Amino acid sequence: MADDNPLLLADFDFPPFDRVEPFHVRPGMRDLLTRLEGELEELEKGVEPTWGKLVEPLERITDRLDVIWGMVQHLKAVKDSDDLRAAVEEVQPDKVKFQLRLGQSKPIYEAFKAIRNSSDWESLNDARKRIVQEQIKEAVLSGVALENEQREKFNQIEQELEKLSQKFSENVLDATKKFEKLITDKKEIEGLPATALGLAAQTAASKGHENATAENGPWVITLDAPSFMPVMQHARNRALREEVYRAYLVRASSGELDNTNIINQILKLRLEKAKLLGYKNYAEVSMAQKMATVERVEELLEKLRAASWDHAVKDMEDLKTFAKDSGSPEANDLAHWDLNFWSERLRETKYDINEEELRPYFALPKVMDGLFALANKLFGVSVEPADGLAPVWHSDVKFYCVKDSSNSPVAYFYFDPYSRPSEKRGGAWMNVVFSRSRVLARNGLPVRLPVAHMVCNQTPPVGDKPSLMTFREVETVFHEFGHALQHMLTKQDEGFVAGIRGVEWDAVELPSQFMENWCYHKDTLLSIAKHYETGETLPEEIYNKLVAAKNFRAGTFSLRQIRFASVDMELHTTYDPSGSESIYDVDRRVAEKTQVLAPLPEDRFLCSFSHIFAGGYAAGYYSYKWAEVLSADAFSAFEDAGLDNEKAIEETGRRFRDTVLALGGGKSPLEVFVAFRGREPSPEPLLRHNGLLPVAA
Repeated sequence: MADDNPLLLADFDFPPFDRVEPFHVRPGMRDLLTRLEGELEELEKGVEPTWGKLVEPLERITDRLDVIWGMVQHLKAVKDSDDLRAAVEEVQPDKVKFQLRLGQSKPIYEAFKAIRNSSDWESLNDARKRIVQEQIKEAVLSGVALENEQREKFNQIEQELEKLSQKFSENVLDATKKFEKLITDKKEIEGLPATALGLAAQTAASKGHENATAENGPWVITLDAPSFMPVMQHARNRALREEVYRAYLVRASSGELDNTNIINQILKLRLEKAKLLGYKNYAEVSMAQKMATVERVEELLEKLRAASWDHAVKDMEDLKTFAKDSGSPEANDLAHWDLNFWSERLRETKYDINEEELRPYFALPKVMDGLFALANKLFGVSVEPADGLAPVWHSDVKFYCVKDSSNSPVAYFYFDPYSRPSEKRGGAWMNVVFSRSRVLARNGLPVRLPVAHMVCNQTPPVGDKPSLMTFREVETVFHEFGHALQHMLTKQDEGFVAGIRGVEWDAVELPSQFMENWCYHKDTLLSIAKHYETGETLPEEIYNKLVAAKNFRAGTFSLRQIRFASVDMELHTTYDPSGSESIYDVDRRVAEKTQVLAPLPEDRFLCSFSHIFAGGYAAGYYSYKWAEVLSADAFSAFEDAGLDNEKAIEETGRRFRDTVLALGGGKSPLEVFVAFRGREPSPEPLLRHNGLLPVAA
């Protein structure tokens, strides 16, 4: 069995994604965990406080688990099935049990403390010091200091939390999948752009209406973003917008897919865990491994909230006035399902920009070419297709090799661009396949090269047209590529701090948000915006309008992120999950200060807030804003150098590569930032970029 199980291959250059089936997961993971358990026992028996007798064998063990479990979790995210779910659910407790056993290993913990207290400490380089300090901190947060009943309780909590977050995200996926609205009368979907009609007909065809066409239907609307967003922005049928909006808002909040109780359990267990570890609340546990503190976060969120509020109030007034001037019957009573629709109409009028009409200028292949050209200009690397070199999980997946200026490979990445609602979760993300590592080098090479995943959910090609993107989808690809670059261009050879590993969570969005700024850089944008049929470049006046429209409703968007971050902080600091107040009461209270139009009483967005209940953002959603301060300030270094000064841009780009992208988790993020910028970060560039400096009276 082991010989045929791709999860147990002793050695591979790239993971055998094409060969892993759900039935491999149970035997493969069990066999792997038994082997790793044996290796851990060996390590504990012979452990010494030296790099070779402690850190290197530990890296081998953790890496093997990360790579193999990473394959399984990745397939669950992009190729979900009932069989795979059942298999993961069954082996997950064993995997968590092993991680706890590893995290709570006294011999390993004592050996790291011995290195920390030895006379050799000062001779270690920064990266090694960070590894030792992080390992000690992580062991404490994993419960290494707990004894007997307390440790047992802690381990039970960890098992339960892992199960609950898995269930949370399955419920969101299933609830999203469950809603289907079949439309046969074209009048009902008036206003929907051609791409959305094409997608809705393609969805209908996949649901058994094989003669569906974009022109004559029938059409199926779903709650997946490529289907949901165009309805909210363009459907003239107000009743349809309301129906779809309400369905979206209450996803996973009723019946057997209800996440309410799961959220309550998660919050209770997180609080209990925090108290076992000696912290007041879960936010303190979260901050133990971040740049920020609870106070600094609350201070930043309030500063940004105050700067955004008046702008957001004005956004709403502008919308009402515009709807009234357009003769809209709902102008005096705008509801949530009207906001996106009227915002789009106002944007079209004010800036004469129609998001949909821009799609033909953003064909995916051209966008990727432009993105790679930018990476070449800024960081001196070239990206080349390497399809066929590594096995993939779906025929749409592309594989690339990244080379340095001497044409040597430095990294590889997979790109899975299109939405596949039946099996792939929504959103966009970057993930680690392999980290750069000296210890795990093979085939006589000095290091193992880093490999990353980039996953998006954009509109698939329809017929013989390439995937035509909205400008927002272009920004998303730039964002995820920023993450990938930090992982791939690392110069660290210590696996524990290479790439994005060991980088504090609230600094991890710096390179991704930094890359988004380039979507508004004239030369960059005009190099990618070519009409897919005629090859014509996006007209300059449209570029100018895009830039003018960049801060359209910036106050509203800023408050939206602040609402998410604030409700997350409150649920993990002062909220009492056993008290009389419900999670929805907290959300409504936060919304009073962060949302101009009060949420509907039945708003249950928390039930699909996967970032904090099924992702890594618990008491950490603020990280987006925290890192935006860093990324806006980093981009302002390029503005200071002069965005049309090629030589200065190149020099600044190389400095960014040699600091932010190269140092990984090997130095503290503040030191890395100062090494690049020459000073500590300031929120001023962010407020300036977003047009949120005080409104002139």
